[in-house]
Amino acid sequence: MIHLIDRRLNPRDKSLGNRQRFLRRARRQIKEAVDKAVSERDVADAGQGGKISIPSKGISEPRFRHSRSGGNHERVFPGNEEYVPGDKIPKPQGDAGGGGKDASEGGEGADEFVFALSRSEFLDILFEDLELPDLIKSTLKDTKAVRPQRAGYSNYGTTPNLNVLRTMRNSIGRRVVLNRPTSTAILDLQNEWDELKAKDQLDAAQQQRLLALWNEIEELKRRQRAVPFIDPVDIRYNRYDPKPEPKTKAVMFCLMDVSGSMGQHEKDLAKRFFILLHLFLQRKYQRVELVFIRHTHVAQEVDEQTFFYSQESGGTKVSTALVEMQEVIRQRFPVSDWNIYAAQASDGDNIANDTGLCVELLENELLPLCQFYAYVEILTEQEVSRYAGTSNGKELWRGYRAVDEQWSKFSMKHIAKRSDIYPVFRELFAKNDKRVRVA
Repeated sequence: MIHLIDRRLNPRDKSLGNRQRFLRRARRQIKEAVDKAVSERDVADAGQGGKISIPSKGISEPRFRHSRSGGNHERVFPGNEEYVPGDKIPKPQGDAGGGGKDASEGGEGADEFVFALSRSEFLDILFEDLELPDLIKSTLKDTKAVRPQRAGYSNYGTTPNLNVLRTMRNSIGRRVVLNRPTSTAILDLQNEWDELKAKDQLDAAQQQRLLALWNEIEELKRRQRAVPFIDPVDIRYNRYDPKPEPKTKAVMFCLMDVSGSMGQHEKDLAKRFFILLHLFLQRKYQRVELVFIRHTHVAQEVDEQTFFYSQESGGTKVSTALVEMQEVIRQRFPVSDWNIYAAQASDGDNIANDTGLCVELLENELLPLCQFYAYVEILTEQEVSRYAGTSNGKELWRGYRAVDEQWSKFSMKHIAKRSDIYPVFRELFAKNDKRVRVA
């Protein structure tokens, strides 16, 4: 019988098993606390772990207790000078005093229970029931192909995989270390022996030299035979290990308006949305490419640092971002090999006559290539009351309404404050196609 003993240390001398049982038991309350924490944190700290507070009521483990309303109880109380065994004590009238915490006038009387979540635990709870829509789970995560990948060298293999360069390098090194005689050295001695042998008369010294040359040549040949030019230990073959990889891949395009019409409030909300999207993709999927496109009156593909932290500004022309996305798809992401997704954030302002071009690009060029396209319109506090209804919106929203009515793979939402971001994000990427469609 095999016995496995886990000797890994638990963090800070705590029981890891008990911790996981507690997380499972209090998951609903922890989930609510994590969702709230995301909306209250700074942009850079959105996906970090840290302290989470949940109500202390209900966190204790269930256990059996004797009922106080039934059964026979025999107890000894200190200071008893009135009763003897067998006396019947009347039940106290009114509220019973004793242990327990008194509730405050505002609600719970007990303090909240505070504990720390690691970054991994935080993100797992945050994204546990979200996914990219439309078949991405089966094609990207479960269906895998295997292709050979170079993995160094091996002493065994087939002739086509023989690595001649590495084999000869090993052979030369071994011959140098073992001081194997070279053919040139033997040939020089052989020529000297032939010259002496060709003479008619040899004195005693020459005859002795002739014999010495013969013995030396034979010794060198013997040593040369003992140390072969190529030994089996020298031979190296290219080694290949099977590497699983998804048959299909996915790319997410992040399009953000950074023009002058986007104030600090709008840019902060847009960045928070995209940071949440970035964390979600990194946590849930291993093979998702991210393409960041910023636009003012011109658009360009940028790296992650520039996308989130650059301070550029300018005019507004949304179609430039869609044209840039179309060009990137054409150059790097063929539809036959890639699942294409896009998320766009804007304040809804656009120059005259450009919204029609945006609608045309979406319907005729981009949406036929995409699995899913999400548009998020950022509102200011003054615009909330005017555009909070899903049927209202600014210039770009009104143009995209027609697209939303015709394409099921297109969805659009309003965001007006921090607390709106995560609920909207969950609606867009909920599992089992539970995304809430705009009426």
